Amino acid sequence: MGLDIESLLISALAVIIGIVIHESAHALAAYALGDKTARSRGRVSLNPLNHIDPFGTILLPLLMIAAGGPVFAFAKPVPIYLGNLKHPKRDELLISLAGPASNIVLACLGALLLSGVVNGSMWATAAGSIVAEFALTFIFVNLSLAFFNLIPLPPLDGSSILVLFLKGEALNTYYRIQQYAMPILIVVLYLLPMLTGIDLIDIYFDFTVYPLGDALLSFALA
Repeated sequence: MGLDIESLLISALAVIIGIVIHESAHALAAYALGDKTARSRGRVSLNPLNHIDPFGTILLPLLMIAAGGPVFAFAKPVPIYLGNLKHPKRDELLISLAGPASNIVLACLGALLLSGVVNGSMWATAAGSIVAEFALTFIFVNLSLAFFNLIPLPPLDGSSILVLFLKGEALNTYYRIQQYAMPILIVVLYLLPMLTGIDLIDIYFDFTVYPLGDALLSFALA
């Protein structure tokens, strides 16, 4: 039981850090590109309370942790006023990418931490074991956050990116689909795997999260 609680706490800490940095990266990118809206509302912050969405930040990752699968989550959308941006379409794309990019950077830092533990004097200690577990979890949590948030459904970052490439009726159709985004997520995440055994997220991660995670692990353990 102690090990389960330890793993749960490690996963929760990794998720919180990943989400806070992800959201702050959005807000910081917007600020750098001319929009101070998010910064003025406290979204460039390491305080988790400024970013939490009850379902996306708390319930969803807890369910994922309990299920023993990949952990992913989302937070409150970062407010952006496109009128403040010099190049709205380009800058919106950069702001959307800033969050997932920050998680990939964090995953790389996790690999560096794991490498330091494995090749250092801490490896054979109890503390070293905990730090190594955290680093390993941190790598895959952040990669999961990055690629999950790139799925093109609101409120995820991929929705903002996809809109930039749609025009006319395709864009109107996408906007109509947006109102069903949360039910679609629930179906894809839970009902589809339960009823058919087909896990679309796992298939998606097979081509994104897992190969990149394995590459980072190979680097860390080299």
